[in-house]
Amino acid sequence: MVPTVLSSTMPSVDVDDLYGLPLDRFVPERASLVRELRSGGEREQAAVVAALRKPSVAAWAVNQLIRTQRHEVDALYAAGDALREVQAGVLSGSADARELRSAAESERAAVDALVALARGLLSSGGQELTATTVERVADTLHAAALDDEARREVSDGRLVRELRHVGLGGGLGGAVAAPPSRPASGRPDTGAKRPKPTRERKAAETARERKAETARERKAAEAAELREREQARKQARALERDAAREVDRAERAVRAARERQERAAEALSQAEAAVQDAEAGVEAALAAHRQAKQRLDAV
Repeated sequence: MVPTVLSSTMPSVDVDDLYGLPLDRFVPERASLVRELRSGGEREQAAVVAALRKPSVAAWAVNQLIRTQRHEVDALYAAGDALREVQAGVLSGSADARELRSAAESERAAVDALVALARGLLSSGGQELTATTVERVADTLHAAALDDEARREVSDGRLVRELRHVGLGGGLGGAVAAPPSRPASGRPDTGAKRPKPTRERKAAETARERKAETARERKAAEAAELREREQARKQARALERDAAREVDRAERAVRAARERQERAAEALSQAEAAVQDAEAGVEAALAAHRQAKQRLDAV
């Protein structure tokens, strides 16, 4: 189990949020959280988060039901507990086939009600709604209703793989209604238990699955990080082009201003020369006027 609070030296990080996200956001958000932890020096806890497995589609749907449909989930658990009590009563002789049939139908109805809600979650979440996925959701809910260990696995809404419950065997004969079973082939479920794999084989298969899932998720995280870097480069190039255009516009504006300054300076110089010429004309006119006045006074 991954702790909810990853570090006492950093803000609290609710890992549960990852399992409540839309399924296609799990990997990129996990990668973002890992980068945040690494940048904060929390490398060990970053490794713990990086190892979190992405849920299957069916497991994701069950997680959302656990998180959002508490009333219906409680009703499923109650129906499952009641069915188990009747099953025990049948084995001990204190209950009959009619009671078992009624309890099984109630448990089946509780499963079906949640499956109907899961269909809506899968459709609205953009997930592919296949008969196999719906069957796996139903199997997992049925397992959680009738098996304590399965119920513990789904109770925190962080399931990563769907579950399956192996029901009563053929010891009760055909006189009782079996709990709901939805085999993919459409053939009736005989209720017979399948041979269990050895512990070593099961552990090896689980290890292989985890290794393959980790490799896929690592590739997805790397691809997401590569896309982020490429997007950052595109944005930087766009900013650089905009800045270059601004520099070019500014330089053109400076050249235009200098040309206007030069034209203004030339016009000023011409005006000053015209003023000087006019002043010289005034002086010459005054001198001529004085000479004319002197001749007039001498006559």
